[in-house]
Amino acid sequence: MTFTIKMIDHVVLYVSNMEQSRHFYEKVLGCKLVRHNTNLNLMHMSAGASMIDLLPAPDPDAGGANVDHVALQIEPFEAETLLAHLRSHGVEPTEPRDRFGAGGTGPSLTFEDPDGNTIELKGPALIE
Repeated sequence: MTFTIKMIDHVVLYVSNMEQSRHFYEKVLGCKLVRHNTNLNLMHMSAGASMIDLLPAPDPDAGGANVDHVALQIEPFEAETLLAHLRSHGVEPTEPRDRFGAGGTGPSLTFEDPDGNTIELKGPALIE
């Protein structure tokens, strides 16, 4: 194996009402708003060492799937080795790029599992 999963970095949930969901996660579960990406209207909520991200549902009246993706923090994040490993198993990942997560901004890439769920592999945060 070319890497080790350290923890779930974050889960992105589709929600029908951003303010209602923010209130729930803050008041009921004790999460705190860490960052609000206003371009995407994406709220990053602390959840212990991990995060729960809230994102407006593409069609709030449609129901159905409410998870956008699950991010797994891994170590080490060696882009070329990861790409080769995934491709050797018939998985075609996205090109690595920096994304924000529970530990800060760092390298990541995404791909789909056999059922079409999006998985993100996230490396350690870069020094900002």
